[in-house]
Amino acid sequence: MKKALLIFSFALLTSSFSFAQEQGDSRVHGFGTYGLKSRYWGVGVGIEYFFVDKFALMPSYTRFNPEVGNFNNFSMDLRYYLTEGPSQVYVMAGYSQSFQNTQPGTVGTKRNYVGANMGVGAYIRLTDWVGLISEFKFQSQFYQEGSFKLGLAFPL
Repeated sequence: MKKALLIFSFALLTSSFSFAQEQGDSRVHGFGTYGLKSRYWGVGVGIEYFFVDKFALMPSYTRFNPEVGNFNNFSMDLRYYLTEGPSQVYVMAGYSQSFQNTQPGTVGTKRNYVGANMGVGAYIRLTDWVGLISEFKFQSQFYQEGSFKLGLAFPL
């Protein structure tokens, strides 16, 4: 019962917020992602902040699940929204750094990869307090692969 009351209260509080891309707006993202070349899947979180109208910065952290070892990614993306309204399309470019450990507990197996990101995506408003986010991103580092992201975004 407490959980249902908390969810209802959160929905009521956030229902008055706008989903426009105006300066000062922000969204919290939770997503799943899949690498098309490496075939790694992962989960991640991020926060999107509109520093001017139609432009947003989105730092995000993703933890992938390779068959052996650990693989994490940090990205800082700049997004420009081409459309407004319930369906918002954007283009993005940014910086990415990946951390890989192919054999945990063994010396000399940690690697860091730095590169650039570029891609396209869409935000689709489902209700006043949640939206669907989808994105296709290409990363220039190590694997040089495309990845597909699907998740939910919540306005703050």
